[in-house]
Amino acid sequence: MSMVKEALRTKETETNRGRTVAGIVNSIETLEGGGFLVRRPFPKAAFSDFDPFLLLDEMGPMDVAPGEAKGAPDHPHRGFETVTYMLSGDMEHKDSSGRAGRLRPGDVQWMTAGAGVVHAEMPSAEFMRTGGRMHGFQLWVNLPQRDKMIKPRYQEIPSSQIPKATSADGLVSVSVIAGEAMGEKAVIETRTPIIYLHYRIKPGGVVNEQVPRAFNAFAYVVDGAGLFGVEGERGADGQMIMFAPDGDVVRIENPTDATANLNVLVIAGVPLNEPIARYGPFVMNTEAEIHQAFEDYRRGRMGAIES
Repeated sequence: MSMVKEALRTKETETNRGRTVAGIVNSIETLEGGGFLVRRPFPKAAFSDFDPFLLLDEMGPMDVAPGEAKGAPDHPHRGFETVTYMLSGDMEHKDSSGRAGRLRPGDVQWMTAGAGVVHAEMPSAEFMRTGGRMHGFQLWVNLPQRDKMIKPRYQEIPSSQIPKATSADGLVSVSVIAGEAMGEKAVIETRTPIIYLHYRIKPGGVVNEQVPRAFNAFAYVVDGAGLFGVEGERGADGQMIMFAPDGDVVRIENPTDATANLNVLVIAGVPLNEPIARYGPFVMNTEAEIHQAFEDYRRGRMGAIES
């Protein structure tokens, strides 16, 4: 009987094993769209993707004067998804299918570009007039080969509908954009299993997030600093912490002696393990498919935004 109990304890330990940190990546600053500043941990020269994720941009935070806000004018996408998450500011979007909308603080837009769409993301007229703080994220999620040419789709979720939870000790709160956390399940549907969580952790708070071992997982520090993984590696503002696939728990701690809250994104997904061909706004599986995407765009097959 004792051998059986020991085996069960061993299995439980293996099942709840914490992940170690595989590496820490510093963001670079670059200009995007009409000239707005972003911090980008990937892609860059030495780090092109983190399957199934293709790009993460932190837009700002920046304070802009009236009339100075910039966005991303008309541009096409094919073969992947863009996830826009606003923390502050006010953006409007419209596309070649005639769809239009607005993103305010806490709102999320999950756009599945699929076969192709032309869209624009610009500061709202009101924000242009008043100015203010602009801060948000855009994540690019690759689509599996079977879904590359599906019909474009939008999921726009206002902040009021994003599931949120707070720990019993009040030290940890979370917004659940994709996946599940602290008993809350996201309302957004994804083409492949994905986790996208925004944690706010007070000094002394600890997160032990269940992440299946098959998922590639990383954290991005929005603000503050904390300890990551079972070994307690330090990660700070603007850094991406990559977790090794050696466990199914992601541990994040804001030490009790910290002087500020830790604001962090936890993002994970099942790798596609498929060939990637990418050029600018198109991500496919072969170079021939990239050439076809450019040809379709030039010939207007992705449509155009009506002024």
